[in-house]
Amino acid sequence: MELLLTLIVGFFIVIGVLIGYFEKNNNKFNALSIGLAFGVIITLVLGEILPESYEILIEEIQEYAIILIILFIILGITILKLLDFFIPHHEHEHKHHHNCQNKCHTEHLTHIGIIASIALILHNIIEGMTLYVTTTTSIEAGLLLCLGIGLHNLPLGFIISTTLKNKKEIVWTTILVSISTFIGGLLMLAISSIISNLLVGILLTITLGMLIYISVFELLPQIINSNDKKYSLIGIISGILILLISIALG
Repeated sequence: MELLLTLIVGFFIVIGVLIGYFEKNNNKFNALSIGLAFGVIITLVLGEILPESYEILIEEIQEYAIILIILFIILGITILKLLDFFIPHHEHEHKHHHNCQNKCHTEHLTHIGIIASIALILHNIIEGMTLYVTTTTSIEAGLLLCLGIGLHNLPLGFIISTTLKNKKEIVWTTILVSISTFIGGLLMLAISSIISNLLVGILLTITLGMLIYISVFELLPQIINSNDKKYSLIGIISGILILLISIALG
């Protein structure tokens, strides 16, 4: 049952990718989905990952928890910044770049898709570990957590299909991101007797830094420079509401 739930959660990513893929050429939908992604990630950071990582670390190392959280957030941000050197060149879209506006916009979306997928894979692995442990403790709690995770995985799938343009990239990224929760469940099954809460807390905090980087330095500029800010705002509000509902259910 535990591993089955981690597989089910991954299918929500696939559904989100399919919805986003068939609407990706719609500029208003793109603005909506980028806003949705921003709302989802910000709420995920503030409403779920930060409190959870703080709770784990404060229990494990007490007065040094805040210092460790800050250090590993910086590490997560630094990791994604360093990844810029290995990811195709990209530019934020500005209105005065008439001669390369579409090309720069596409390159930047691809960049966001790559680094967001890396962060989501790490996040989903940890989430799969959490779901596995929760379900072994209580099947009812595991089912509710599965529904909650699934709801916020749905708009996360939009990020992949909206930002990546190459079909092969979309397919392979979708596979990797959707099975990452299952991989987390398998890892917990294999190492549940030796893994420490401190390590889980550290991984969560690194993921936190990655998601902060994506939302503030990648998605936010896209929203600011969007020509459809009304749809971006609707997306942000919708993303926040979806995550709040999923957290409440979880």
